[in-house]
Amino acid sequence: MTIRLAPFLAMAVAATMSASLVFAATKPIPRTADGKPDLSGVWQSGGVSLYGEPGIAPPPAGPPPVNPPPKREPLPYQSWAETKSKTLTASDDPTLACLLPGIPRITSMPMPFEIVQTPKEVVIAYESYHAFRIIPFNDKLQHPNDLVPTWMGDSAARWDGDTLVVDVTGFNDKTWISGTGSFHSEALHVVERFQLNSDDTITYTATVTDPKVLTKPWITGALLRRPPNTRVEEYECIENNQDAPHMQVKK
Repeated sequence: MTIRLAPFLAMAVAATMSASLVFAATKPIPRTADGKPDLSGVWQSGGVSLYGEPGIAPPPAGPPPVNPPPKREPLPYQSWAETKSKTLTASDDPTLACLLPGIPRITSMPMPFEIVQTPKEVVIAYESYHAFRIIPFNDKLQHPNDLVPTWMGDSAARWDGDTLVVDVTGFNDKTWISGTGSFHSEALHVVERFQLNSDDTITYTATVTDPKVLTKPWITGALLRRPPNTRVEEYECIENNQDAPHMQVKK
């Protein structure tokens, strides 16, 4: 004998199954003892050890990210700055001389970095260029009054709900914002947002302003994943770049 479910019971069963599938796809994010999202661990936006191929490769096969990063648009340079940027080539890249990439560029470098999170500060140790950041929590995102312009700037953090917000200022004008020729002035200001997602990724968003060079804020970002069986290792740029003079691009 075939037993048929009443319409309302069938709908209830379907709703329960649907809710179970949603829960499975959106498992709770890990949290620290104080209830904040736990960002600790090794992360990477792309590169050799994450995808097995050099350079920026397509994301791994699987479902789309639950919270993709913003689509990257061209830098909104002022007219004079646009002209200057076009005169710069890969041979002018500061990282060719093993100098620090700056922020936000270092986050998209094809090497992993590790986040160490405590209630008082966040520490980021990058494999790229010996870089590190010690970022204290400060609800007002205040910076010291005696900042000396540096390659990586000065960072302060606070929580905006479940999103870590990092305010960065105090840059020199020697790094590039993103790709080839993307120079900036010492007025550069970056606001980073790290949002931990239910699919074990971090959506990284950076809002870049520079009133001396850009016409409006520029937004960039990346999707950070946990590279399997990866740790942050020693990276000595000088030793690994022994033939820099022959890498120069003729203008």
